[in-house]
Amino acid sequence: QVHIVESGGGLVQPGGSLRLSCSADVTIFRVSAMGWYRQAPGKQRELVADVSHTTRYADSVKGRFTISRDNAKNTVDLQMNSLRPEDTAVYYCNVVLSSPYTEDEYTYWGQGTQVTVSS
Repeated sequence: QVHIVESGGGLVQPGGSLRLSCSADVTIFRVSAMGWYRQAPGKQRELVADVSHTTRYADSVKGRFTISRDNAKNTVDLQMNSLRPEDTAVYYCNVVLSSPYTEDEYTYWGQGTQVTVSS
């Protein structure tokens, strides 16, 4: 039901910035939430930020990252400033769909984009 496209990862020096973008091609279902998660080697996937009826940020990125969502276009961007080596991870776009007929929700993931912060 959804095709997700991510872009914007790469290599950046500590203190630098990157912007991640995600678009979701959705039919029939309603997008109830969009956001970004990340997974570093040897660690579990964790929430970075998402937007539903509210906006959430991981404590580790508050004040440095900003998420923005365009509901009409089904896109979500993540502006990442003051990047640190510990931000290095694969970043995944997350899309949660709601059925127009039931209360069921369905979660979808993008393919992931690598963000590496290193000097």
